[in-house]
Amino acid sequence: MQIRHARTADLERIMAIYERARAFMAATGNPRQWGPTNWPPQSLVEQDIAANKSYVCEEDGRVVGVFFYDAGERVDPVYDHIDDGAWIGDENYGVVHRIASDGSVPGTGTFCIMWAFEQCGHLRMDTHGDNRVMQNLLGKLGFIKCGTVYVREDRDPRLAFEKVS
Repeated sequence: MQIRHARTADLERIMAIYERARAFMAATGNPRQWGPTNWPPQSLVEQDIAANKSYVCEEDGRVVGVFFYDAGERVDPVYDHIDDGAWIGDENYGVVHRIASDGSVPGTGTFCIMWAFEQCGHLRMDTHGDNRVMQNLLGKLGFIKCGTVYVREDRDPRLAFEKVS
């Protein structure tokens, strides 16, 4: 597998992957995270691509996964306030958001998250409390649950995770 910046030409495939991810989340007990808002909207994905912050994972030249990645100082204002805990590190960090795969290649999520971690050595992520699949994956990858954050898209709290080298 390999990671590259997403391109406008990938947009149709990316949106199909997100559609499949919403169905998978609903089938595994997490219908609220992306389902009610049909998240993420195409306009946001287009913005991510234009900003060079959208990435795809390819296997044999075929896009099998997608995610948002950014790193630096205060890259996600949602993470400025955390309830019921604290972040591990205060230095610059990376974030992965909107990660999804088409389900055809086992380990795609792990590959994408570890690629992002290798870029910065300090990664923060969050997920819905009903998203047991992502919570289990983050635990297996050595992330520590740090508390609760609140996103702008809905009123459901998110469990916040962090991994530091």
